[in-house]
Amino acid sequence: MEQTEKRETAKETVTHTQKPAKKMALSTLTKIAMLSAVAGVLMLFETPLWFAPPFYKLDLSELAVMIGALSMGPMAGAIIELIKILLNFVLNGTITGGVGEVGNLLVGCAFVVPAAWVYKKMHSTKGMILGMAAGIVCLVALGSVVNYFVLLPVYATVFGQPLEYFIQMGNALNPAIVDLKTFILFAVAPFNLLKGIIISVLTFVIYRKLGRQLEG
Repeated sequence: MEQTEKRETAKETVTHTQKPAKKMALSTLTKIAMLSAVAGVLMLFETPLWFAPPFYKLDLSELAVMIGALSMGPMAGAIIELIKILLNFVLNGTITGGVGEVGNLLVGCAFVVPAAWVYKKMHSTKGMILGMAAGIVCLVALGSVVNYFVLLPVYATVFGQPLEYFIQMGNALNPAIVDLKTFILFAVAPFNLLKGIIISVLTFVIYRKLGRQLEG
């Protein structure tokens, strides 16, 4: 009799444990879907910057991705980044055969994943700031490497232009740009640095008001 009661109690405990877990999983999926949609919409609004060629345009889609990564963890951030890229792929198509999209996915993850990882380890305002600072460093570093070895050569092939064509576009904006290395140094790196700072500042302001609700 006592064993039967113990079994029933154990079953009830498991059932009660499973319900919150399922509810939490559903809540997480809902948040991921919501933030992915917001990121996809934000990605449609792009602004060229004065120091970089016009095909480098700033958008605020990483803001939704960063908020999701900080509130739900690095994996959730990477998933939101992937869905955002896929949504843009569906809405706008691709001119790089998916290579540009893969590059953007890597660069985006290089920004949000380190930030979320640090914040998860150091769950405080200081941890958030340090995390986003680490994310900016990774964004600038990997963004430079990916552009140098992958994106710019692919764009040159797609548009049927030599790399010199893009360098001349950069030189028209900044005389210091004379080759691919200086193009990365004076156009790509500052672009990603400014993007990282803007997204981080906006995330910090918004997260202080909404972040705790998303974490719950």
